[in-house]
Amino acid sequence: MAEAASIVFASGRRAGPPVRATLCRLVPPHTTVTGFMTASYRQLAAELFGTFALVFAGTGAMVINDLTAGSVTHVGVALTFGLIVLAMIQTLGDVSGCHLNPAVTLGFCAAGRLEARCVLPYISSQCAGALLASLTLRLLFPTSLTLGATLPAGSDGQSFLLEFILTLILMVVILSVSHGSKEKGALAGITIGAMVGLEALFAGPISGASMNPARSLAPALVALRLESVWIYLVAPVLGALAGVFVSRLIHGPDAHSPENHR
Repeated sequence: MAEAASIVFASGRRAGPPVRATLCRLVPPHTTVTGFMTASYRQLAAELFGTFALVFAGTGAMVINDLTAGSVTHVGVALTFGLIVLAMIQTLGDVSGCHLNPAVTLGFCAAGRLEARCVLPYISSQCAGALLASLTLRLLFPTSLTLGATLPAGSDGQSFLLEFILTLILMVVILSVSHGSKEKGALAGITIGAMVGLEALFAGPISGASMNPARSLAPALVALRLESVWIYLVAPVLGALAGVFVSRLIHGPDAHSPENHR
């Protein structure tokens, strides 16, 4: 349930020299370290750790809720996803952008906010972090049948459309709050975390409100519940790309260009 989020701190980022050669150049191109190997390892380690934390906390809440007869509650699970997203954005946003989500990474690339050569390393790190989290939960809770896997409550078509729309809305929000004034940057983690929690609250019981291919793929693989995983691999990606289009319609075609994020 619930997705990860992403933010590139436009003016709220800690001051530092521009990186002339990094594996994953964000917009604006500032970081606290310089050098190709150092910056790339920091960014990929941040994506791995952040996605691990997201899947461990979020799906962990689902597993514990199932094993304790609903003690966490649906609202508690939704809040867990929203709060972990908020915490990770504030912790990792100025290192990697804190995508934690392959769909968001592809969306940022489509919006011109992340270099194309960064996409595969980012997604690989996110999937590795998610898989590590699901394996850890399997070790902790060997009797769990699903490990928090996202499974449609209704038809596949219903969940596909719902995941598409949820991710579209989330991507528009992320693109809007991840640039602009310092005040907006400081509140971005709260805004995105709240959006994740909100979508999990109302859509979680139907589709799982994944909005994140890595978050859905990892528990599906470890729990061997692959029957509907295609929904959560395809719909969020299409939704994120559609969100880039909608964001440009609302904010203008040049809203996400590098010149507007320096």
